[in-house]
Amino acid sequence: MKRRQFLRSSAAAAATAAIPLTLLSQSAMAQAVAEMTQVKSDIEAVTGDGAEVTLERASVEELRGTLRGKLLLPDQAGYETARHVLNADINKYPAMIVQPTGAADVGSAIQFASERNLLVAVKCGGHSWAGKSTCNQGMQIDLSTYRGVQVDPASRRAFVAGGSLLGELDHEAMAHGLVTTAGTVSHTGVGGLTTGGGFGRLARRFGLALDNVRSVQVVTADGQLRTASETENPDLLWGVRGGGGNFGVVTRFEFQLHPMQREVIIGMGMWPLDQARDVLRHYGDSLASSPDDLYLDFVLMSEEGSSDGIAMIYACYSGDAEKANAILDPILSFGTPIQSNIQATDYVDEQKTWDSTDPRSNGSYLKSGFISELSDGLIDAIVDGFDPSPERTSQVFFQCSGGAISRIPVDSTAFAHRFALASVFTTASWPAGSERTPHVEYVREHWKAMEPYTRGWYVNEIANESQEMINANYEGNYPRLAQIKAEYDPTNLFRLNANIRPS
Repeated sequence: MKRRQFLRSSAAAAATAAIPLTLLSQSAMAQAVAEMTQVKSDIEAVTGDGAEVTLERASVEELRGTLRGKLLLPDQAGYETARHVLNADINKYPAMIVQPTGAADVGSAIQFASERNLLVAVKCGGHSWAGKSTCNQGMQIDLSTYRGVQVDPASRRAFVAGGSLLGELDHEAMAHGLVTTAGTVSHTGVGGLTTGGGFGRLARRFGLALDNVRSVQVVTADGQLRTASETENPDLLWGVRGGGGNFGVVTRFEFQLHPMQREVIIGMGMWPLDQARDVLRHYGDSLASSPDDLYLDFVLMSEEGSSDGIAMIYACYSGDAEKANAILDPILSFGTPIQSNIQATDYVDEQKTWDSTDPRSNGSYLKSGFISELSDGLIDAIVDGFDPSPERTSQVFFQCSGGAISRIPVDSTAFAHRFALASVFTTASWPAGSERTPHVEYVREHWKAMEPYTRGWYVNEIANESQEMINANYEGNYPRLAQIKAEYDPTNLFRLNANIRPS
């Protein structure tokens, strides 16, 4: 008996000795990681209605055990980075952060949250300037670990994981000479941009990002993964295309792609501030008569540290290069510009040029609305109310609409603002940590003069609008949206958005 025990122990020792030190180190590291990520106590959280709730340690451990991705708690590595969004003025602390690696993880997280009616925020690129992609004491589902784009050039389709960024879609699609509308800042999340609308440099030519969605996979409030297409759950597809994040977490998009040359023509004209009124009027006339393959924006800007400003018109032309000068020269050489230039550039590179200028990288505040025309009254409100200050960067900018966007029936998707010529924004951004009040008050006062000339607003720019304003903003599409909400999210789990209450 003792001999057999001796042989067993000797064999075990020999086997241990034969294990490479690297494996032992990996085992020790795995144990250390497990200790670092364990749930040490019950967790205090809040429900969607704001009621306090205690999440028992055992149930949180059980959730962690169902995930291939990470569950981050406030005292754990990675939490601090994950909780932040791009607007540095937002500083919230979720009770827990789930970083899924696939649809199954998303389903587990949502089922856990739904059973407890937890407050839920969903973060993709983190561009919600009002901070809707994070929360205090709720669950944040951070999709940054759930990315990937696959392109089928034969069918001209792109299949995009829910946490992907626009730059990834551009990169993979253009490798095959294909594109779809994908915003103007490459680190924007595909999910947030697309479900709300999806403007971009190609939208007048190919429609909004959501107009190019052929199917989606969505984890709804019951934790189930559903496919939505024109033939399967078509009401869900209709709602997702314009209803924002109201119906669940989209884990996969199928986009229609379009052939396009890689090189586009870019133009920029700049004028002194005292010519802003005339340039604005010229911009409105130019946009109203522009071809579909011309993207045209206006910017009135004063940078931090300066008490002066400039007016700019930016153009991106994706049509026949031989026609570019004839189209762009009259627009960009208007009056007496400070400078005017036209050049050819790579489309994917151009999609990255505004990445570092997105004002939400600092503290920021904005108001926006759609317009059907650029009237003299609106021009006066913009120019008279524009107040450069060295303490902030102040902007008024337009993002053009029209073209193919306007030719799609208003009831074919949930997006209700097909009438728009453009959307107009007034914004301020300031260094993180500095006093926000005077800048917020400036934007609100400026917007008070501009708002009467607008009709509705982009749901991706939701802030603290009243429920009555939100309902009205969906216009004639609201009743159908409320019915779809009642079917797929009857308890309103997904409420940190331009929220649709279940009918």
